[in-house]
Amino acid sequence: MQRIRLRYTKRGRLRFTSHRDFQRAFERALRRAEVPMAYSAGFTPHPKVSYANAAPTGTGSEAEFLEIALTEHRDPETLRALLDESLPAGLDITDAVEARTSGLADRLTASVWELRLDGVPVDDARKAVDAFLAAETVEVQRKTKNGIRTFDTRSAVAELVADRPQGDPQGDRPADDACAILRLVVRHVTPAVRPDDVLSGLRAVADLAPPVPAAVTRLAQGLFDEESGTVTDPLAPDREAVTAASTTAAATAPATAPEAGPA
Repeated sequence: MQRIRLRYTKRGRLRFTSHRDFQRAFERALRRAEVPMAYSAGFTPHPKVSYANAAPTGTGSEAEFLEIALTEHRDPETLRALLDESLPAGLDITDAVEARTSGLADRLTASVWELRLDGVPVDDARKAVDAFLAAETVEVQRKTKNGIRTFDTRSAVAELVADRPQGDPQGDRPADDACAILRLVVRHVTPAVRPDDVLSGLRAVADLAPPVPAAVTRLAQGLFDEESGTVTDPLAPDREAVTAASTTAAATAPATAPEAGPA
């Protein structure tokens, strides 16, 4: 059995697709691309697909990850191209690598988010960010299936900056003279702290309330490096393992024996 790990996006209006909607679309793409999927056992077999930390409905993403299991060997890049052609524009497969290591989900410890706040002056956003970062705790409330839950958002935030927009990655939101861009690095903790929770925290500490809903996009997710404050590519260890295996195989391959000359 071969395992392939894929990185995919949710762009534009398709950020409003739910995780279940994506699952259905992806399984149809697997059938269209004639991928030799491995299936689970039991009365209702289903393709072996493992999803990791999907973004909330309504948020865009450039860094969603999943893993599939195959019954036959396939070239990862060829498979990526076939699946990308079989999915609608906006749900794009951008990377593929053969899984050579374990624990993909364990390497998703933080996310980098971008929040576009139309109608919010940059100076107001920066003052709110300063107040948020200066606080020891910023408690917010969220309604869950078990009722209202109160939790701290400040401890999960590793980085938060406000700046002016340098383009519109969503492509479907109107331009506005007053607009602030928040760049946010959030650790994956329990309970999970989402970008809208951080916005609630900014409202609590600085009364920052965007007049329209924020456009939220996940730019990256992976292992958080505490020393550099960066989020690393979770597929890098698999690529390195594939390269190392290829190098080792080439080095240990027996040399072709020279042809014997005439006696």
